[in-house]
Amino acid sequence: MNDSYVQVTEVGLRDGLQMVKTILGTEQKLEWCRRMVAAGCADIEVTSFVPPKIVPQFADSDEVARGALRIEGLRASALVPNLKGAQRAFDTGLKNVHYVLSASNEHNLKNVRRSTAQSVDDFSNIVAARDETGRRDIKLGAGVATAFGCTIAGRVDEAHVLRIVETLLKAGADHIAIADTVGYANPGQVRKMMRQVLALTGDRSVTCHFHDTRGLGLANVYAALDAGVRSFDSSLGGLGGCPFAPNATGNINTEDTVFLLESEGMKTGIDITALLGVRELVASWLPGEPFVGAIARAGLPKTFAENTEAYHALA
Repeated sequence: MNDSYVQVTEVGLRDGLQMVKTILGTEQKLEWCRRMVAAGCADIEVTSFVPPKIVPQFADSDEVARGALRIEGLRASALVPNLKGAQRAFDTGLKNVHYVLSASNEHNLKNVRRSTAQSVDDFSNIVAARDETGRRDIKLGAGVATAFGCTIAGRVDEAHVLRIVETLLKAGADHIAIADTVGYANPGQVRKMMRQVLALTGDRSVTCHFHDTRGLGLANVYAALDAGVRSFDSSLGGLGGCPFAPNATGNINTEDTVFLLESEGMKTGIDITALLGVRELVASWLPGEPFVGAIARAGLPKTFAENTEAYHALA
């Protein structure tokens, strides 16, 4: 694999916090952001614009988004489930807004109480609303969840996922995310699908969002990397999961993901040792929550620095 930059987006403040019992204060969330930026992780999904009655953790989404925009060096984004959420995100001044729908119609009905087709139509409405504001600087990402399988429906047809991607691109998506929401993907499946997704997207960026439910999260990162993907979501300490996936564990772990990428000669710009310090702080705020990760447990190998320096010297 050629040495190149890989973007790692921290989604713990959104995907991670939506599943935890402790409600963090706005200032704690912003401090998390500041410390991640100091560690070299500039891309952070800072909140979600969902109704607080559904996810009380995000009752302060407006304040978090506005506060995040004041943090120097932070490229903040937020997740929205519908047009109303998108309009709220636009009003905060965010320039990166991510929309998500499920390839599985059954999962989409559970998650946002609409069919997948209705959610596709809603994305078109979001694009139109963005264009009406005159703010073409707002980049709209569109994510396809349950792209590799569904705990409710089971198998999700690959051709169906690719058709959704095509439709979202035609509707005006600036960015595409492909998510293994429930941890069903395997490396062969990931490699095959992501090559096809990249063939569709052209110069528009693509992110993979993996969960480690069955222990294949980092293997799937490697497969996507091999297919040409250069952007991944991850969560500090592996926090997160899907409320509609029985026995689901969290996202791939940010520390371990960065370790894998840097070990392969990729540049992330992220200091793993600093990440471990942020992890320790966040874990102290969330007592009883499971924080996972091999690097936090075993530490970096003595050869890590010299190996990565040798790789980067070849760039």
